[in-house]
Amino acid sequence: MNKTDSPKLSIFKTYKTKRAELTGEAIRQRSIISHLATADNSAARTRTSISQRIAKENGILWKNIYSGIFRDLDEILLPLGIVKEAGRLPLKRGPKALQEKGVPFYELTKEGLLVALSLNGVVEREEILKKFLTKISKDENEFTEILQKLTKIVPRFTYSLFEKYIKAFCEGKLKKMLPFTIDNLKMVSDESIIIQREFLEAFSNLSKSEKDTIMNFLRKIS
Repeated sequence: MNKTDSPKLSIFKTYKTKRAELTGEAIRQRSIISHLATADNSAARTRTSISQRIAKENGILWKNIYSGIFRDLDEILLPLGIVKEAGRLPLKRGPKALQEKGVPFYELTKEGLLVALSLNGVVEREEILKKFLTKISKDENEFTEILQKLTKIVPRFTYSLFEKYIKAFCEGKLKKMLPFTIDNLKMVSDESIIIQREFLEAFSNLSKSEKDTIMNFLRKIS
């Protein structure tokens, strides 16, 4: 990234000639966020540990991706406020100055948790949602109960809302991720949401036999 450029989250970036294939940068940023969303101890959240975990999952040498991880953290995720330094671990070996300073380890911010909720590959998203909801402001509290309810009954739909929301941020349609409000969600709503609402409203007014017929049809085509 050029020093004069603003940092840009690239988790949805695809190749120009292969629109369905994520770029290496997108995969790397997703992996960092996914790892920090689930790593349960400080030692697992240093740059080296993050690199080693991602390398192991992809069958490559961690030293080959370390510089990319370093760059994504320092030039993208930290400046955007998606990740923050959570502390430093002491070193027993190496240069004295580095031993005294320690090695930084990281954690997701509130924005980072929101981004993690938008990623299909992240495990334990329900737990991440609970953690995110504990950090929300009073202005964002208007629909927390319905979000929790929806994740239990229609999880794919609910997490698709987070995906659309963060994708809109990545595309510059939203200047900031927070506050996460109804008004901001409405700003990024697309035709698929309107279609789903239209279907739900119509479906709720049908008789039981009509509902059964439609459900049988949908099961056959899905």
